[in-house]
Amino acid sequence: MTRPMALKRLDHTGIVVEDLPAAIAFFVELGMELEGQASMEGEWVDKLIALDGVRADIAMLRTPDGNGRVELSTIRTPPATGSAPWEPVSTPGIPRLTFVVDDVDDTLERLRQHGAERLGEMTQFEDVYRYVYTRGPAGVIIGLVEEIQ
Repeated sequence: MTRPMALKRLDHTGIVVEDLPAAIAFFVELGMELEGQASMEGEWVDKLIALDGVRADIAMLRTPDGNGRVELSTIRTPPATGSAPWEPVSTPGIPRLTFVVDDVDDTLERLRQHGAERLGEMTQFEDVYRYVYTRGPAGVIIGLVEEIQ
C-alpha cells in the first residue's frame, strides 16, 4: 500500500505591500536578512495568481536561523480592487506573523521608526514569555515574543 505524500515544511509566508522598500526596511530592522529581489511577469505568473497582465516586484527575506521566510511583493499591474482589512486580531482570516526576539521593548521601539503601531498592551504569560502585537507593513499583525529565561 502506497502512502500519500506528506507535508515537508512551510516554505514561506507572502504579504502584498504598497511600499516594497519600506516593508523591506521594517523586516530588516526586525532582524530578517534580505535574500534577494526580483521582478516577475509573464504567463506563468498570470496563471499562478489568476490575474492577467501581472507585473510585480518581490523580495524574499529569511530569519537568522534560516528556517522562516517572508516574501514581500508589490503588484504594479493590474491595479488592486480593494485594500487590506485593518480588522481586530479576532477577525477570521486576518494574517498574523509572530517572531521570537531577544528584547521585545527594544524591538518594538525600533519598529516604531518604521511605522509599527502597537495593538493592545505588552503582556506577560506566567514566567514563560512577554508578548505584544503590532501592525506592520500593509496592516499585517506582527507578534513579538521575548522568552523569559
